[in-house]
Amino acid sequence: MKPEPETNDIILRTGASIMVPLILLWGLYVLIHGALGPGGGFQAGVILAAGFILYTAAFGLGETKKILTMKRVLLLASTGLLIYAGVGVLAIISGGSFLEYGVLPLGHSPAESSKYGIEMVEVGIGLTVMAIMVSIFYDIAFNGE
Repeated sequence: MKPEPETNDIILRTGASIMVPLILLWGLYVLIHGALGPGGGFQAGVILAAGFILYTAAFGLGETKKILTMKRVLLLASTGLLIYAGVGVLAIISGGSFLEYGVLPLGHSPAESSKYGIEMVEVGIGLTVMAIMVSIFYDIAFNGE
């Protein structure tokens, strides 16, 4: 069992305290605007995971696991996958093909349904990617402790 990495570096902790919320906010921005421009679920998921990795570097694994336990990581990954697959199955139930957004009963027109369907899929992808990246980080950096 590896000892908990401790840091008393006030500059690192202060910088991380300022940067982590900004990184998470930027990740949410990329997620929300991913369907309209560059970016999307995958990029947002990686950015969000990077925020948690920076938090771990500054405050240690114990503090990070208080916020994002392995159980929560797995729940987020499963929820993201469920959202993605749910949108596809809803399209099939609505008479279309898997992920055919225009047939979804989410808006008043096919264009509006497509917009909402794409956003939901991007959220599902973002949650899954973030959770898997954090899980990989936990496994590699801390031997799955």
